[in-house]
Amino acid sequence: MAKVNEPIVINRTEVKNRITFSPTVKFDMTGDDARVTEKHIRHYTERAEGGVGLICVEATAVEPGGRFAKNHLGLWEDSQIEGHTFITKACHENGVVVLIQLNHTGITANPECGPATGPSSVKTRNGSLSKEMTVSEIKLMQDMFVDVAVRAKKAGYDGIQLHGCHGYLINQFVNKTTNLRTDEYGGSAENRARFAAEILKRIRKECGDEFILSVRTVGADPELKDAIAVAEEYVKAGCDYLQVSHGMGEAEPGLKSESDPFNGICAMGVQFHKVFKGRIPTSCANGILEPELVKYLIENDLTDTVDLARAILADPAFPNAVLNGQAYTKCFECPRCQYGPFTPHKCPAEMKRLS
Repeated sequence: MAKVNEPIVINRTEVKNRITFSPTVKFDMTGDDARVTEKHIRHYTERAEGGVGLICVEATAVEPGGRFAKNHLGLWEDSQIEGHTFITKACHENGVVVLIQLNHTGITANPECGPATGPSSVKTRNGSLSKEMTVSEIKLMQDMFVDVAVRAKKAGYDGIQLHGCHGYLINQFVNKTTNLRTDEYGGSAENRARFAAEILKRIRKECGDEFILSVRTVGADPELKDAIAVAEEYVKAGCDYLQVSHGMGEAEPGLKSESDPFNGICAMGVQFHKVFKGRIPTSCANGILEPELVKYLIENDLTDTVDLARAILADPAFPNAVLNGQAYTKCFECPRCQYGPFTPHKCPAEMKRLS
């Protein structure tokens, strides 16, 4: 069985250990220009220095209308590339592989940023109807994802991750309640995965064989079988790495037993590992806050990598606590994460650590 400190190869790139840092958006770190700031650079440098093997930089908008808010990181124009080079440099200097997550909000668009547009015309959170994308608009959106991937490579990233879960645009194409299309982008799992699969193929062509292509994909939305079928299309299209999370609603029950020391979202990643083992690496995520659970998941061959967010937000050196037993400050498990979206970023664990 693997150990947490053993390297793993993703595509052709060696990652020094099995611990990864999840993409977690920091809304108060940028302005309307969506550029990397000193806050971003410090944030990712601290995490790179903490012992993690791979970092996936937060969801980054592929066009202004696809932002969560006006203070959301972007990479839709060349002038935004330079700031990202400081993040990739800091990661590489610490031996850390670094990806960047590409995203568009789709029908969950912030009206201050752009219109709600997606695979079908459906009711949005504010009660209005989203605009259904034409095939030509789908192609233009795919162009934007590919163009951002090319910029990411120029900035020094080792690869990209498509944000395919949590209810955003790629997830909207996958989910049967938001994708009502009857053309080649709707209906079967193959068709619903087509939007992202075509993006993956085009990025591979533009960025080369060594560039890592990852998808943060739904583990069950709501059925595991359907989510696996979608992920199979991503793998056929060239995906090198699946990081598994939740979709738009409640997942299929019964994916974990009462004795399992991990939660239902993490269990979806465990199920994916069973299916894709020996083909491409997979990860599990959510609620993993203690070194013992990280080790349990890896050493019992339940996943290839463990994707951490709050544990590393609370203490950037948490990976070193897993790897060599050093002391760490544990996440307080606040009901609403104080490092989360639209919060004041007054993480009590971080304040304790720095006091």
